[in-house]
This record gives sequence, C-alpha cells and structure tokens, in this order.
Amino acid sequence: MPLIRILGISAIIFLLDRGLKFWVVEGMDLRNIYAIDVWPPYLNLRMGWNEGMNFGLFASGSDITKWVLIGIGLAFSAALLFWFRNTRKFWLQLSVGLVVGGAIGNIYDRLAYGAVADFLNMSCCGINNPFVFNVADISIFAGIAGVIIFDNKKPEKSHKR
Repeated sequence: MPLIRILGISAIIFLLDRGLKFWVVEGMDLRNIYAIDVWPPYLNLRMGWNEGMNFGLFASGSDITKWVLIGIGLAFSAALLFWFRNTRKFWLQLSVGLVVGGAIGNIYDRLAYGAVADFLNMSCCGINNPFVFNVADISIFAGIAGVIIFDNKKPEKSHKR
C-alpha cells in the first residue's frame, strides 16, 4: 500500500507539471512569445530551455548529456521508490512522491523537447532573479527537503561483546 500511495502522488505531480507546461508553453505560446508579465516583478513567465541540471549546470546540448541526465533521473527515482517502498510515514511517502513525480516530469520534457521547459520567474525586493523553473523543479526541491526532514531513522546500535 505505501508504494501505491507514493506512485499516486507521483502521478498527480506529473500530471500537474505536464498540464501547466502544456497550458503555458503550448497554449499561451510562450515558446514563441518568450515573455509574459503576470504580476511584475513577483511572478513572470519567461521561456527557458534547460539542457543541463539545476541552473543549467552541465548544459552542453549534446545527446549524450541528455541521455545521461535521463538515466540519472530514472535511477534516482527507482532508488527512492525501492528504498522507501514500505515506509508507513505519510509525510515521507508524500516527499518521495514529490521527487519522483517531478523527476518524471522533467524526464518527459527531455524526451519530448530535448530540454526541460522552464517558465516561472519570480523576483522581489529589488532583486532581479534571472533564473526560471517549473512545477517539477519545485516538487523535486520540496520532496528532497521532506525526505531529509522526515526520514529520521536512527542507526541501529552495534552490540559489541
């Protein structure tokens, strides 16, 4: 049952990410318009294609990089699912589901577009943020934070004789 809940949460995050990306990138045609001011400077839509990892790290535009990043995303997701497949802690199930759903959302982008579609841009208080992100990125970040916070397994004490 825990694995089913994690996969259900992952599916919800994936569908939310895909739906929002489709609406903004395709429906609002952000891929051709490039910029839409929604609530400046707090929330703007700016089209960005991330061929690398966070903040464009390792972005080379090569097919090898794309497939390596897809492989890393799949391996990391599979490892999390395996590691936490039996957890009974709801908040940990939610956290793992957030990470896996977000990772699968970004993997889908790499397969469909060749890069991850990023479009959310937020700035505040005189600081102009040049970076863009998406729902999958938020989900991955929040999920990893949740795994760190809620996975409070205490290591077993060794019994020395």
